[in-house]
Amino acid sequence: MKSTKQTPEVKAIVGKLKRHFGKTLENATREELYKASAMCIRDEVVDKWTAANAAVEKKGLKKVYYMSAEFLMGRAYINNLVNLGLLERYKTAFANLGLDIEEVASQERDAGLGNGGLGRLAACFLESLATLDLPAMGCGIRYEYGLFKQRIIDGEQVEMEDNWLEDGCVWEIERPDEEVEVHFGGEIVETWTDHKMKAEHKNYYTVMAVPYDMPVVGYNSKCPATLRLWSARAKDRFDLKSFNSGDYMQAMQEREAAEVISKVLYPDDSHEQGKQLRLKQFYFMTSATMQNLVRTHKERHGDLHSLPNYVAVQINDTHPTLAMPELMRILMDEENYTWEEAYNIVSRMFNYTNHTIMAEALECWEEGMFKNLLPRIYSIVQELNQRYCEKLNRYYPGDMDRISNMAIVAYGQIRMANLCVAVARRVNGVSQLHGAILKNDLFADSYKIYPQKYLAITNGITHRRWLAVANPSLTKLMTETIGDGFIKDYRQFDKLMEYVEDEAFLEKFAAVKQQNKQRLADYLLKKQGIEVNVNSIFDVQAKRLHEYKRQLLKCLHILYLYNSLQQDPDAVTTPITFFFAAKAAPGYARAKSIIRLINTIGELVNNDPATKGKLQVVFIENYEVSSAEVLIPATDISEQLSTAGLEASGTGNMKFMMNGAVTIGTMDGANVEIYDQVGPENIYIFGANVKEIKTMQTYKTYRPGEYFEKNLDVRAALDRLIDGTLPGVSAHRFSDLYQSLLFGDYDGADKYFVLHDLPSYIGKFTRAYKKYCADPKGWQKMAAINTAKSGVFSSDRTITEYNDKIWKLEKLK
Repeated sequence: MKSTKQTPEVKAIVGKLKRHFGKTLENATREELYKASAMCIRDEVVDKWTAANAAVEKKGLKKVYYMSAEFLMGRAYINNLVNLGLLERYKTAFANLGLDIEEVASQERDAGLGNGGLGRLAACFLESLATLDLPAMGCGIRYEYGLFKQRIIDGEQVEMEDNWLEDGCVWEIERPDEEVEVHFGGEIVETWTDHKMKAEHKNYYTVMAVPYDMPVVGYNSKCPATLRLWSARAKDRFDLKSFNSGDYMQAMQEREAAEVISKVLYPDDSHEQGKQLRLKQFYFMTSATMQNLVRTHKERHGDLHSLPNYVAVQINDTHPTLAMPELMRILMDEENYTWEEAYNIVSRMFNYTNHTIMAEALECWEEGMFKNLLPRIYSIVQELNQRYCEKLNRYYPGDMDRISNMAIVAYGQIRMANLCVAVARRVNGVSQLHGAILKNDLFADSYKIYPQKYLAITNGITHRRWLAVANPSLTKLMTETIGDGFIKDYRQFDKLMEYVEDEAFLEKFAAVKQQNKQRLADYLLKKQGIEVNVNSIFDVQAKRLHEYKRQLLKCLHILYLYNSLQQDPDAVTTPITFFFAAKAAPGYARAKSIIRLINTIGELVNNDPATKGKLQVVFIENYEVSSAEVLIPATDISEQLSTAGLEASGTGNMKFMMNGAVTIGTMDGANVEIYDQVGPENIYIFGANVKEIKTMQTYKTYRPGEYFEKNLDVRAALDRLIDGTLPGVSAHRFSDLYQSLLFGDYDGADKYFVLHDLPSYIGKFTRAYKKYCADPKGWQKMAAINTAKSGVFSSDRTITEYNDKIWKLEKLK
């Protein structure tokens, strides 16, 4: 280690090493250096955070509670330095120690508290709320093991525990003094006094909810947000009596039963125990949050009638829906409010963001299980349903089918989306297309009654994380070209449009992309031992593995290219590297089969002499925020292949666009708005649109077999799944995928329209490939235009819209 120049940062790090680890700079490990320096950064954050919290309380400012089952935050170290304006000072400090700051920062563990876009959106929103100085608290669960750590073994996904808390988390602060009780099971005894029903919950069992707070600092701002995550603990953590009697298992049983609630994000719910655990998780989170919200308000403002004046609650997807009946319970059972008083408060506080129109993702609970686990919440939901159906009957008299479809409780199920629609003040979609689908299709009957409830607010991403942190080279080039104002003000991205035909700028822009490709290549060699050609086209499809996102369509395209090269060695001249990054839900067998197919196709094209060196398939293992920060800036072609109408928005498409990738996509979600921003000449759109998909669904005119029979390219690609070509597997290994594409599962057609869109996709990819090869300057201009036009997709714009249209928060000044 170099002799150290004693800058203030070095002195602070030396002090932390000495006091917390008993180490000096000379004998400290990299992990200890990370923790010591992170503690120094945390001190800066906490000073700002505590001052802001005090100021918000003193001024009585309204706060938004953003409730989400997922918060996929990513590493905080570099992000905090960027937002505090301390990055260069810490870089200098570590340079004086002979260290690269990236090496130190890499010691931080990614918290796997999300499965993809939903959790990243929540993280982006908290950062933007903080940047805009709007008082906010994110509320979720402190999952001990997060989602899972993905390993690819013999081409298959294997789930392993992801103990991200194994070495602690520097950024969080435990709040044991604010723990609350959450009750499950038991029964409700109802008594009448003074013409009022009193419900008493008896014989329940208790789980303690302990909060951990993490400050989320914004860019050059004064009001950090708070991420509050709840951890489950047993009320009596150790049964000494059972232990002393020799019943050691019984001594631990209550603790294990309670703490399993906050062990894992999205436990497999393909069995009854998994379903019960998910319901427990979501009620645990919502009950703890509502109890804390009420207690805090009473301490500061007294009268709970004023709650809507000081609190707005945003429900991010249906997982936190039970917060609404839970607050009703607290107000009625613990605060003695009437039903009408409680409902008046609740219906003015809550707002719901819908993220999907897919039936399997619109959460429903089996009525019997719900009643047994949450008896008081069940009775409140039943009353909500009865009153709602009476109201619906006034609008749709006697139309029982319509009312049943809109009901909260029907056909033995309790429907979370319908509960949100019934009670929430505002309901929003997450792209303009998605908002229109909610109004005209999914919630059309409700929209006719309550048109004022519905709106669309297009999702966004924080460009501090996804540009300033993820792509420092491009950030530096942009700063040199248009100044650094764009980091705070997303509207300044547009200044780049003045340079998209400047050859000197485009050369620098292309050089940045090449640097990022080399960075990704180095990363993959170190992490997975994979060598990639940095002079190839980097084509990337990175997102959760699901059939509607159509990784399968991309597989068939690669097999099409494989077939083309077998016939014509010059069919591909510039090499292409196809990157996939995805996790499949543990119980989603077909998604896991697609991962196996991707890796099997990789074995084929990476080793066949006809394709080796021209095509390469790379599956990035255990895709998480930190790997996305390396992958996305290196991307040339962004694959956004979802079936039109099924991707509510997408945010990966925005991240790729911002980092200078050109999109190939359907007219789905926010792709429509990317198209509007960049123009048809700077994006490649293929496939059926929403209207065409709906027509085919209505009249059942999509017949996959006809494409198979009439299009030789489609047939040849599809046949590769079962003709024995694929190495290391039997010819029957992917017959289920083959059958699903040709015949579907239920109605004789693939509901994701893969074969319908495949010929269109092949044509558009071919055009993009030829453009990249024949007109590199033209391609660079397209890429630069994508970056220049990406500012509107900043989550700062999204949050400003939420605040103007829904929350009405006042900035901390």
